[in-house]
Amino acid sequence: MAKLVVLYKTPKDTAAFDRYYFETHAPLAKKIPGMRKYEVSQGAVASPAGPSGVHLVAVLQFDSLAAIQHALTTPEGQAAAGDLSNFASGGVDLLMFDSREV
Repeated sequence: MAKLVVLYKTPKDTAAFDRYYFETHAPLAKKIPGMRKYEVSQGAVASPAGPSGVHLVAVLQFDSLAAIQHALTTPEGQAAAGDLSNFASGGVDLLMFDSREV
């Protein structure tokens, strides 16, 4: 399995971010082809040292890193990526990697 982890930094207006994310962005992201699972954090995103500066974490699961890379080139992937500037005012980091159980 492979994962795309999206770290949304704390936005200027968290209520507006949440409303847009769940009403507009998540439905766009759910259309990305090849995605097997889509999870988001619930509640505060903390670090061992306290507040993290991250408002929301999204984890999208795919069959492989190649599947993620392909998905991001599709019209649906491009639509979701292009939508980030509409609501992620605090900034966003995207990380992708193959994963395995240990």
